[in-house]
Amino acid sequence: MNEPMKILCVDDDHDIRTIAVMALGLDPGMEVRSVGSGIEMLALLRSARWRPDAILLDVMMPDMDGPAALKAVRAFAVYANLPVIFMTARAGKADIEAYRRMGVHGVIVKPFNPIHLADEVRVMVDNRALAH
Repeated sequence: MNEPMKILCVDDDHDIRTIAVMALGLDPGMEVRSVGSGIEMLALLRSARWRPDAILLDVMMPDMDGPAALKAVRAFAVYANLPVIFMTARAGKADIEAYRRMGVHGVIVKPFNPIHLADEVRVMVDNRALAH
C-alpha cells in the first residue's frame, strides 16, 4: 500500500482549517496537519519532524501572507519543488495569473467545496508532477 499524501494546511482562519482538515482527512490516501500562520509553518518545516508532500496555503494572513510564506518555503533547498497550492477568496483572473507566476501548483477558490477538496488537491499535485 502506498504511503498517504501528507498535506499541510496553513490558514489563519480556524474554521477554514477545521473544514479543510476534516475534508482532507476523510480521504484515506491523505494525512493532514494544520497550522495557523506562515511562521508556524516555517517552524514545522525547519523541525523536519514531519515533512509534507504538499502545502495548502492561505494568501491573506497577518504577519506573513501567502506570497511571503511561499518565498520562505522555496528558500529551503529540500522544499524548493514542493507543491504549494494557494487558497484564497481573491481569485480574479489577474490574481490567479500572478499566483501562477509565483510558482504555485494551483489555486483553490474560497469558499471551497469540502466534498471535492481532496480530489482538487490530488489533481493539482499530480498534474504538476506530470508536467515536469
